[in-house]
This record gives sequence, C-alpha cells and structure tokens, in this order.
Amino acid sequence: MGFINARRIRLLSLLLAALALTACGFHLRQNADLPATMQRVHLAASGGSNFQRQLTLALERAGVTVEDAAGPGIAELAVPTAAFSTDTLTSGGYARISEFAIHYTVRFGVTDAAGQTLVPLQTINMSREFSYDAGNTIGNASQVEQIQKSLDDDMVQAIMFRLEAAGRHPATASGVH
Repeated sequence: MGFINARRIRLLSLLLAALALTACGFHLRQNADLPATMQRVHLAASGGSNFQRQLTLALERAGVTVEDAAGPGIAELAVPTAAFSTDTLTSGGYARISEFAIHYTVRFGVTDAAGQTLVPLQTINMSREFSYDAGNTIGNASQVEQIQKSLDDDMVQAIMFRLEAAGRHPATASGVH
C-alpha cells in the first residue's frame, strides 16, 4: 500500500510541476519555420568554427539541407563577419583591469534559391560583461571561452529568428537593416 501511495504522490508532483510550467508561459524551444525558398542553403561563413557548426545544426534542425557549394536552386546565407572583441570597463588600483566586456559582431544576409534578396546584409551586435581576477588567469580564460560559446548560441538563435521572420513577412524583411 505504501508503494502505491508513493507512486501517486510522485505522479501528482509531476503533474503539478507540468501545470506550473505551462501556467508561467514556459514552452520548449521549437525549430524555426524558415521560408520555403531556403530548403537548400549554402552557408558561407567566416569567423569561428563553433559559430558555423552551431548555425549549421540549427538550419538542419529547421529541416534545411546545408549544401557544401553554391549553385542553382540553392539559397545563400552569407556571413562575411563574425568577430569577437574586448573592452576594458573598469580598472582597480595600480592600473589592474577588473572588468571586461566581450563584444560579438555578426553581419549576415540571405539570397533565396532564385537569387532574390530575402534578408539584406545586416549586423547583429551582442555583448557580455565579466569580472577579471588577475590571480586566476586559467579561470579567466575558461570564463572567456564560456562567454564566447554562450554568445555563439545566442547569435545563432537571433539569426534563426530573423530568418523565420523573413519567411513570415517577406515584404518587410527586405526593408530591415
């Protein structure tokens, strides 16, 4: 009898947790619904390999076939710029740097399979701030790497949102810069 009550309590707890998540507006992230003219895409990206890999995976999850080369009937997602930079925000005593900002700039544009501009060349800027500990250089390098990976993920999502918006509102996408 105790086993059945424990199962009921667990089941009730799971049900309440699911209800609470849906009540607060939580939804699992879905794949982007990209324009039909982007079913086959050539990705011409510069920058980091992690960014290109993440963008390729996001496109594939959205049902897009990522082609190795450009050609007829293949849309082109061009990313001529994907670069990180850093700025010093504050410095402590004896000119020691105590806070940095990591900036990430990506420029991209899309032409559809017919060669028409689907998304004009545009720039997305993101940044994160972090504290620097001069006594922990190994930890700082790891922190910078984690921030860059996080920015890569966020940038891929931002690009996918813009591609999805271009599919839903093709007339306004060409006027956005």
